Amino acid sequence: MTNQTDTRIPLLSVAEAEKIAADMGLPEQMAPLSVFRVLLRHPKLAAELASTLNTLLFDGNKFDARLRELIIMRIGWKTASLYEWTQHWRVARMLDISEEDILAVRDWRASPILSALDKAVMKATDETLDEGMISDATWAELAGQIPTHEELIELVVAIGNWSLFSQLLKSLKIPLEDGVVAWPPDGKAPQV
Repeated sequence: MTNQTDTRIPLLSVAEAEKIAADMGLPEQMAPLSVFRVLLRHPKLAAELASTLNTLLFDGNKFDARLRELIIMRIGWKTASLYEWTQHWRVARMLDISEEDILAVRDWRASPILSALDKAVMKATDETLDEGMISDATWAELAGQIPTHEELIELVVAIGNWSLFSQLLKSLKIPLEDGVVAWPPDGKAPQV
């Protein structure tokens, strides 16, 4: 696990991050997060990223929250992004997504509990990570089950956004917040 001395960009103190976040109009709950304690060293960029996160997570999102969190968990697992898996485990559980559903993303193809839509979303996620885009066949599966263009667009943006976050979290070696246990629920990390 990365600790604060291993980070490539030093974390701001929580107080410094909170002040900058307030000056930039960022949601106050973001400032104490390690990722924003680094990103707020570039306030304008942090504000842009926070705006996208706010739209995808809270204000104006159209795509199903459960499917979004399964995407994020799949990206966290497939890319071995400790921070992404750990943070979004907590988010997914706060949304009452079952541990079984979340853990199923580890090996979604073999899962007997994920629905056809869940598996199509997982396939879209893997294709984007592996090939840079969703195949025509997978898009047809998705379009047959996701009712609106807004939701389909948001699905693509969600995959791209949390892929970006996985890359930046790993490249900047963002540590977990103090006291947060890695790789919930069982401490098992992907083999990379």
